[in-house]
Amino acid sequence: MNIQEAAARLRDNVGKILVGSDNSCDLILMSLLVSGHILLEDVPGTGKTTLAKAIAQSLDLSFKRIQFTPDLMPSDLTGIHFYNQAKGIFEFRLGPLFSQLVLADEINRAAPRTQSSLLEAMEERQISIEGETHPLPFPFLVIATQNPVENQGTFPLPEAQIDRFMIRLHPGYPDHDQAMIMLKRHAAADFDAHLQPILDLQTLKELQRQAQNVLIHDVLLDYILRLCEATRQHEQILLGISPRGALALVRCSKAMAAIHGRDYVLPDDIKECAIPVLAHRLVLGGLSLGAEFQAETLMQQILDTAAVPTESFRTAS
Repeated sequence: MNIQEAAARLRDNVGKILVGSDNSCDLILMSLLVSGHILLEDVPGTGKTTLAKAIAQSLDLSFKRIQFTPDLMPSDLTGIHFYNQAKGIFEFRLGPLFSQLVLADEINRAAPRTQSSLLEAMEERQISIEGETHPLPFPFLVIATQNPVENQGTFPLPEAQIDRFMIRLHPGYPDHDQAMIMLKRHAAADFDAHLQPILDLQTLKELQRQAQNVLIHDVLLDYILRLCEATRQHEQILLGISPRGALALVRCSKAMAAIHGRDYVLPDDIKECAIPVLAHRLVLGGLSLGAEFQAETLMQQILDTAAVPTESFRTAS
């Protein structure tokens, strides 16, 4: 199975319960191929939790949902050592982070101490507790959600933690026709919300290897650098894209090219990935603070004004 076929299967499978999710499925698969995490930001009721569950079922991944609240402790995520009276020893009880796909629901409602406990897990794929290091399963994917319109009683994610997310998505509302299909489908007496797996772990590892082998021309690497440098020079942006963000865009562009059925990257792949990969990494200033989708708007302006390469990209230089 190649990546293009896997993407088509994932879209079809998730589309059985979540209409209008094709673009989100492509971007989530792209992030999974490069071992990245995902931040879903939208108003309640737009299918964020349903999307995460559908992805877990489609890829046959173990799934845990964690409702983040102000009283949630780091040990509630990572696990605890408890005394086993029958054996007379302390044993480690695994927390919900020891799952292949973890849904961190309303992540910005937890205290910073709890939010920061995710950092090692997300970056290193391991958890250290009382001097012991516990590896997390393969694959390990965090899908976090937050509500952008209700900020009372929340703890905004610091830039260092937002940067750990490979992409940020705004699923949005379905259009009228999509909503009608959804209502009819869910109202049917024989509707089944459980999905059958379409991939196994061995296939996923092979797909990740395929994504790594996609070629990207040096001219396109220069294009990515110029986009990142433009964010650092923009008058409305206090902090532009870091080298980590540039590397993320390279990896995601290669995965997106494979989803479109190519073994080489085109400028269109970079432009398609730029906003979900880069916009949430921008730190805005002045009148931009608090403006909804302002980061996406500024990133689109940079994409529109940057010169696009017109070379032959089938081979790396």
